[in-house]
Amino acid sequence: MKKPILVVMAAGMGSRYGGLKQIDPVGSHGEAILDYSLFDARRAGFETVVFIIKHEIEEDFKQTVGARLAASGMEIRYAYQQLDDLPGGYTAPAGRTKPWGTAHAVLSAREVIDAPFAVINADDYYGPAGFAAIYDYLAKQNGAAGEYAMVGFLLRNTLSENGYVSRGVCEVSGEGYLEQVTERVRIEHDPAAPGAARFTLDDGASWQPLSGDTLVSMNLWGFGPDFVGAIQSHFSAFLDKALAENPLKGEYYLPSVVSAMLAEQTARVRVLTSPDRWYGITYHEDKPTVQAAIAAKTAAGEYPAPLWG
Repeated sequence: MKKPILVVMAAGMGSRYGGLKQIDPVGSHGEAILDYSLFDARRAGFETVVFIIKHEIEEDFKQTVGARLAASGMEIRYAYQQLDDLPGGYTAPAGRTKPWGTAHAVLSAREVIDAPFAVINADDYYGPAGFAAIYDYLAKQNGAAGEYAMVGFLLRNTLSENGYVSRGVCEVSGEGYLEQVTERVRIEHDPAAPGAARFTLDDGASWQPLSGDTLVSMNLWGFGPDFVGAIQSHFSAFLDKALAENPLKGEYYLPSVVSAMLAEQTARVRVLTSPDRWYGITYHEDKPTVQAAIAAKTAAGEYPAPLWG
């Protein structure tokens, strides 16, 4: 069996943040959030990383994160998410600049994914527990087709103090398998219920409550190599709908592919959980909180400084 590899989705420009948050320093020696995820992944057992980026950020990315990671001993591969990477007969609509979403990002790496793989966002701090859990799962499954996993986080551990976030809200069976994941694109703290959250489907005209104990997906998934083919097989159906209904902003999400496979009964997803708190920079105002958290973890001996020696 080939050892599990790590796939990092780093092509998004961070529209709400206003810049390349994937490489924005948060550590004392210029480390980005992604450096800490890579460090945690490396000590969990991952030895190969695939970075999915855009050609427009290639030079900056390779000179920062790529250069630092070279000291880790990990094998580095690159893939490029581009708007024109579409099935035959399809073209990107005029005026579209937004990437096609997380499922398309993974599909962009189809030529360099040759083993069971975990997927993460480049701009999320997940903590060590999630990486250890997903690596162990993938190593035991040995790339079995249709046997996937995700690491769930408690919603209260994943909210921003500075605005709304998008999360995949999960429903889990009594046996610990994912039954459904629903993308909620606007979740925030509930001002009337400390520790709880709320979400809206209509830009704030009405709100629905969510418990802080709700399990959510942060795009920390584990798949066999067969999942890349599943993304490809469902892509045309997504495009047909998106180009008709939302050609400039429609996105092909990983959870939507997983949900389709669950409905077809062609896969099952073991839900692993992490007690760690998520940190991320959705807004500029989030950065001091992340910096303080990283500094505290470094002072407590959880990370060395500098991170890569």
